[in-house]
Amino acid sequence: MVKPKDMLKQIQQTIPEKCNGFRLDKALATMFDQYSRSTIQHWIKDGLVSLDGQSEGQKTKVMEGQTVIINVPEPVVTESKAQDIPLDVVYQDEDILVINKPAGLVVHPGTGNPDSTLLNALLHFDESLAVLPRAGIIHRIDKETTGLLVIGRNELAVKQLVEAMQEKQIRREYLAVISTQIVAGGTIDAPIGRHSRERTKMAVSNRGKPAVTHYRVEEKFRTHTLIRVILETGRTHQIRVHMSWKGHPITGDPVYGKRLHVPPASSEKLINTLRGFKRQALHAETLALHHPRSGELLSWTVPVPPDMQALIDALREDKQEHASA
Repeated sequence: MVKPKDMLKQIQQTIPEKCNGFRLDKALATMFDQYSRSTIQHWIKDGLVSLDGQSEGQKTKVMEGQTVIINVPEPVVTESKAQDIPLDVVYQDEDILVINKPAGLVVHPGTGNPDSTLLNALLHFDESLAVLPRAGIIHRIDKETTGLLVIGRNELAVKQLVEAMQEKQIRREYLAVISTQIVAGGTIDAPIGRHSRERTKMAVSNRGKPAVTHYRVEEKFRTHTLIRVILETGRTHQIRVHMSWKGHPITGDPVYGKRLHVPPASSEKLINTLRGFKRQALHAETLALHHPRSGELLSWTVPVPPDMQALIDALREDKQEHASA
């Protein structure tokens, strides 16, 4: 239990009419919308909440006029260190940051990547993020995937963004090059879980969590296709796993891809471009969300990075060369 000396502040309020009959956790989440319901539940469990002077469980029904007191604990500061790593900031205000992540940058510290991550870069960019869970990062993209990420800069923004993500109110669109030619898009609805044998990989599995990926054709090449992918859920490696499972692996994917696929009679330029592309050709191009404070609908789009654009250009030139042959 957190002791009084560790408290940052004490909040006291009377249960309003609109919360009469609510569970304690629901009432507090309604009254104090700057805090998430899960955070409030932890405080109740830790004995930091009293109702008319008594500690109660989160399922306790409250009545209008009762007095609730919350002893808000001091925020836990992350132990990760701030590092001066350049960030491509697409948008910023007092509530959110939108970052265009380059290939090679890991989002969170973890096994094999204790530092030099996006989180470390964010702590250097804004030291106040140190008191937020994961420095305000609410979603992630893989190390070698590029593109847009949103970060909350305060408790209210993080709470609102997490809820929006859970309620599928944040739109994320990706561009990807796959190593097959397809004639039409579709939807993949298949659960994803940890691979049964290779624990660092994910796989379509009946024991996994629901995962839905929508995709459509943007441009066809001789034996490859540029597709647009829209995520309905956000499982680890979701696009890479789903497309590979469907038989359309992402070009260059070192984990879920198959052997190098080179179109017949390819030019030396295309062969070298395909052989030299050592990461998944996947880019988080568009992000759209309602601002956590104003409610305004905001949208950002960033172009694919130079290496992926060079791959697309080489495939396009190859198609044109053979069309005129």
